[in-house]
Amino acid sequence: MSIDFDYKILGEIGTNCYLLYNKDNKKAVLIDPADEADKIMEMIAAKNCTLTAILLTHGHYDHIGAAVKVSKATKAPIYAGECEKEVLENPSINLSAMMGEHAISLIADKWLTDEEVIELAGITIRCIHTPGHTKGGMSYYVEDANILFSGDTLFAASIGRTDFPTGSMSELVRSIKSKLLILPENTKVFTGHGESTSIAYEKQYNPFLS
Repeated sequence: MSIDFDYKILGEIGTNCYLLYNKDNKKAVLIDPADEADKIMEMIAAKNCTLTAILLTHGHYDHIGAAVKVSKATKAPIYAGECEKEVLENPSINLSAMMGEHAISLIADKWLTDEEVIELAGITIRCIHTPGHTKGGMSYYVEDANILFSGDTLFAASIGRTDFPTGSMSELVRSIKSKLLILPENTKVFTGHGESTSIAYEKQYNPFLS
């Protein structure tokens, strides 16, 4: 199986939106459709792929802005962590009421549980519940490609903010140390904002995790 991905930086604060695709069957999974649905649809078309699912790492407005539009256009169901229901549904908690252009309330089609393993587009994905940035945050690990999509949980030499509703610094650090840093050190980490990193680098250099 040949797995690859593309990404675009979208929205007013520059969120990484990833298109994970299977080159063998031309099917794809979208991770964090931040905003600008037209640009997302262009990315899908450029790879000549059929979108089979949309995965949300968490419910903040800057990661979900185009989710409903892309889902309607492609018929791809939306997946999110089961503990993130309140964040997705409540515009005050997902920050869209005060920071977005319009209030967003979203209900996922499929709710994911911690350590659930799903197969989408012929790609096996492990769903890792990583609360702390939000209470229902999910990181997605693709062992076959040696990659992790961490959303706003883990950044290059940094971690996500915990001062928003449902955030917790202690939970975030615990999530990273107990669930992400145990992955193989050569795992590449693709984050919700900014540059990519690796588990090995974060174990050695992340000042928040020492």
